[in-house]
Amino acid sequence: MAGNSEWWFTSFVAYRKTPAELRRLEAAREHLVACATSVVAEVGWSQASVTAVADAAGIAAGSVYQHFPSKAALAVEVFRRAAGREVEVLGEVLAAPGDPVERLSRGIQVFARRALENRGLAYALLAAPAEPAVGAERLDFRRRYRALFAAVVRDGIADGVLPEQDGEITAAALTGAIGEVLVDPLGTPGTTTTEALLTELTAMALRCAGVPAAAP
Repeated sequence: MAGNSEWWFTSFVAYRKTPAELRRLEAAREHLVACATSVVAEVGWSQASVTAVADAAGIAAGSVYQHFPSKAALAVEVFRRAAGREVEVLGEVLAAPGDPVERLSRGIQVFARRALENRGLAYALLAAPAEPAVGAERLDFRRRYRALFAAVVRDGIADGVLPEQDGEITAAALTGAIGEVLVDPLGTPGTTTTEALLTELTAMALRCAGVPAAAP
């Protein structure tokens, strides 16, 4: 038994990956996620098959499973990274110093402009049919967006530039309305100009938060 244990330990050590191998695997995984993101942006979740992603990455389909146990796991990773970046950018804008109403306005415009500049990916993140695992991620990220909007609304109330209200309810309304307004332009480009859409979307959001209308 002692001899067998010693053989097992020696084999385990011998097959442990070297730092160079780990770096190579990590680089391959990053390349795979980047390619999968591009495929999703181009054809949506339903058409982003393992074969299509593998072809884009220049690898065999079976090699995808060296990095992810399933298509759903890869899709979740793509969603988390892409949506996470949008949450990060929006958070930076909304949390910047300055007037809360200006921060809210700027945040909405930055979020919407980024979506309209990468319509395929934005549509995939917001509305495209997807596997249940991706749907669950959408709900989680909606909560994150809501928390960001709620914080800036509370700042506006504290500063006296927004009326008393339930910041969580307003934030939920903003999150839902912004996504709903963007869905059609993202799915059917050319229906309206970017600047006109940004103007109307921002005005709607500020009304929702209770910003007084400018004097004529």
